[in-house]
Amino acid sequence: MNRGEKMKVNLHPKEGLLFNAFLLFFFIHAVQTGVGLIGLPRIVYLSSKHDAWISVFLAGVVVGIVLWFMITMLKQYDSADLYGIHADLFGKWLGSLMSLIYMLYLTGCFFVIFMNYIEIVQVWIFPDLPTWQLSMVLILLSVYAVNGGIRIIIGVAFLSVVGTLWMAFILLVPIHYSDPTHLFPMLNVSLKKMVEGIYSTSLSILGFELILFVYPFVKEKNKVLLFTQLGNLYTTLLFTMVTLVAITFFAEDSLARTIWPVLSMFKIVRLPNLERFEFIAVSFWMLIILPNMCAYLWAASKGFSRIFKLKQKHGIWILAFLTWGLTFFVKARYQMNNITDIIAKAGFCAALCYPVVLALIVFAKRWYLRRKANV
Repeated sequence: MNRGEKMKVNLHPKEGLLFNAFLLFFFIHAVQTGVGLIGLPRIVYLSSKHDAWISVFLAGVVVGIVLWFMITMLKQYDSADLYGIHADLFGKWLGSLMSLIYMLYLTGCFFVIFMNYIEIVQVWIFPDLPTWQLSMVLILLSVYAVNGGIRIIIGVAFLSVVGTLWMAFILLVPIHYSDPTHLFPMLNVSLKKMVEGIYSTSLSILGFELILFVYPFVKEKNKVLLFTQLGNLYTTLLFTMVTLVAITFFAEDSLARTIWPVLSMFKIVRLPNLERFEFIAVSFWMLIILPNMCAYLWAASKGFSRIFKLKQKHGIWILAFLTWGLTFFVKARYQMNNITDIIAKAGFCAALCYPVVLALIVFAKRWYLRRKANV
């Protein structure tokens, strides 16, 4: 393959594959909200204490700034995704290597999402359920959706947001038992601890970076920034509210010791003929994580057609079998915790830091080319 045959920078999908920009609101919120939310209040509280809700809100602000860099970078091209931008900036070989690394990161996110959900199911509902069985079900559901194309994935995200909207109102129950004095004194932690809290939020709020792959499939590209920012704003407000309620509901020591505080708050909900409402919450959480899994699998498998010139459907099945096979090697909870920590650190770099650096390189290149053209 010579230089002229390198990966195409711009994608021009068929009209039938495009979707309206307003659906990005649902997509961004759906891919940001997943298993990380269940344990978010505790993770951030360990760093920022009772100011954890401020760290969560500031993390959302940081994501909004990063989204601006991402979309402004994408607007420098006609209709490019991250794989195409790598090819344009770094050439055939280095660009393909960068895309391959990012593809591995996307696959790692896919793996961590369903493995963490399976752990929750095993702890709360089915202690003896083999990991490989539920993982097979989740992976096959994702494969089925991804084979349907990007519009099906957007549809799954829409249904996920609408179908689980009622769960936000369940927070009204623990609010009734909350003690607002747990929030005081405010701004009492050091700046270092506040930043550590923002960093701790990274795994829970990941997913927004997938805009780098769905951008070519949006019809009204001039509205992409608006609806992605609205989706991120909704996620930020929801995450901040959940953290606020958890801090006021739990005593200091109990929140630090509660692994999944959101599910623990659901335990106090009592409905007629239903004693264990958290069982319903865990079951419905599958609908919340499904868009995450589908979107990450789709973006990773897209790399097979962009990098290796193979059909995307082959990539879908290769990644599905690979991740399913990995489930047999995770035997203990500490192993999954280590893998999750690695992906969280990788996500901080790949989703929050790297796109900003890449955008600055694109801006510098465009400035250089304009200056050269005017000479």
